[in-house]
Parts: sequence; structure tokens; C-alpha cells
Amino acid sequence: MIDNLALRTVTTTGHALGTKITLTVFGTTDRTFTDGALKLIKSYEDLLTVNREPSLLMTVNHQAGRQPVQVTPMVFELVKAAVAASREQFGFNALIGPLVKLWKIGFKDARVPTVDEIHQRLRLIDPFQVELDAKQQTVFLKQPGMEIDLGGIAKGYIADRVRDYWRSFGITNGMINLGGNLLFVGPSPRRHDGQWVIGVQDPRKQRGADCQQVLMPECSAVTSGTYERQLVRNGHHYHHLLDSQTGMPRKTNVASVTIFSKHSITGEVEAKRLFFAGRPLPGWGVGRPDLYGALFIYNDGRTEFVDRRP
Repeated sequence: MIDNLALRTVTTTGHALGTKITLTVFGTTDRTFTDGALKLIKSYEDLLTVNREPSLLMTVNHQAGRQPVQVTPMVFELVKAAVAASREQFGFNALIGPLVKLWKIGFKDARVPTVDEIHQRLRLIDPFQVELDAKQQTVFLKQPGMEIDLGGIAKGYIADRVRDYWRSFGITNGMINLGGNLLFVGPSPRRHDGQWVIGVQDPRKQRGADCQQVLMPECSAVTSGTYERQLVRNGHHYHHLLDSQTGMPRKTNVASVTIFSKHSITGEVEAKRLFFAGRPLPGWGVGRPDLYGALFIYNDGRTEFVDRRP
């Protein structure tokens, strides 16, 4: 398996979803499958982006407080999943768009907003103010100024769809890297045991420097961390993971949490859950065969691995 698959490899790189995309398949040198996957990713981006026109989500946001907007079944189901997770109120909030655009962390015009500005935006991020009509496939944001932003879940959903796309063509081994959101398809052709060697970024070092490596079977690896985007003002560091209760970056001793799971969209949600919890939750992953483990990296450099593999 190692000789045949690993020697025949094709990789396509590109830019989408605001990040670098790297797509690799083993067992072929035909670029059709990686190039086609990149086109698929960009088609999803056209539907889901909130950073440029046109997109269905931008239309939903523009009609906030005015009228429901009919969306495609795929967009409706993804919005439904995101709103359901947001209503659990563990930290993930798909309605946090107004706060994100207020801080603009990661962009050139990022700034520290005033307390009054934050309080005004907090009124606009309530996930219970979203009305979903399954029969009409419509999404309605009840208050003017509300915005839905699926940036915290869309990469996972799209990675899972790329895996489905490859499998439909008989591709059994590959790697999907959506800016650090990883999904490994099939067993690794580079090892006799089929395990993937997954490096987890050291939050204190430049990108590409691993703090730990984990051996895993076919899985997704999704990380939520404070190191990706930061704003520094007057000696204070502000990261981009905002707390819906305070409107400020979440105060935590956790630098990052990486979730290993069967599906990438699951990893997106669970990474936020454990990051905002700030610690391994009692019973987390028990009875969930789709969750394989979680790696915590703390601000002081300590690591803690919760292993849920059978």
C-alpha cells in the first residue's frame, strides 16, 4: 500500500474561505479530483461568505428586521445546525457577526471598541432572535442590524463535503487542509499501520512549529486557539474568540484546543465548546464514537490529552 499509493500523489493549492487551501490525493496523478474539489470549495464560499457580495447569507443579513429570505436546502440545514449549537450557549455563537465587525481583529483597521459600542452590539447577537421556517426554507433575523456568520462552522462542513466528493469518485486516501482545519481521508498510505501523524501547532511559535504530534486513524483535526488572530494595543493582547456574554475576548488559561473527530463539522463545534469551558469537561466524549480525543495546550506551555478512542 505504501509503495503504490504514496508514490502517486497530486496536490492542488489555492486561496478560498479567507485562507490557503491545500488538497492532496494519493493513488493518482490526475488533477481532476483536487482541482474539482477547489472549485467545489469556492462554490460553497459564494453561498456562505459574509465578507463580500453576493452571497445568500449576505442577503439574509441585509433583510434583518425586514423579511424572511428563502435559501437553498444546504444553506438552511447549515444555518439550522449553527443556530441550534448557538442556543446551547456554551460559547459558539453564529450571530456574533456584529461584534466581530466591531473589533475587526485580524484586519488592518482593528481597534478596541468602547463599552457603549460593545453593549449596543450585545443586543444584536441573540440566537433566539432567529426564525427558521423549514417548510418555506427561510431564515429571518428579527432585529435590524443582526448578522449571521457561519465562519465558525462552515470550514468543517465544507471539508466533509470535499471528502464526500472524493469518495464519489473512488478516491480513498487524501488530505484536506483548509487553513489548518484538517481532514484525513482513509488510512495513511505512508505508514503500514494506516495511522496519520498529525502535528499540533505550538501557540508560542511561528506557524509550522509543532508542540506535539498525535497518531490517529482517519479523522478530522480542528483547532480553536487564541494565537491565530490578535490585536495588540497599549501592551494588551486581544484575541479573536469573543465572549457573547461580555463582548470581549474570552479570558482563559487555554491557548488552544484541538479536537480529533470523525466529522470536521463536529470538530468545529466541540473545539469551541472545550475552548470556552477552559478545561476538559467531565464525561466529554463518553458514548460518542464520533469523538476520538482532545488536546489542550495551556498558556504556560502545559499540554493535556483526553483520549476517547476505543
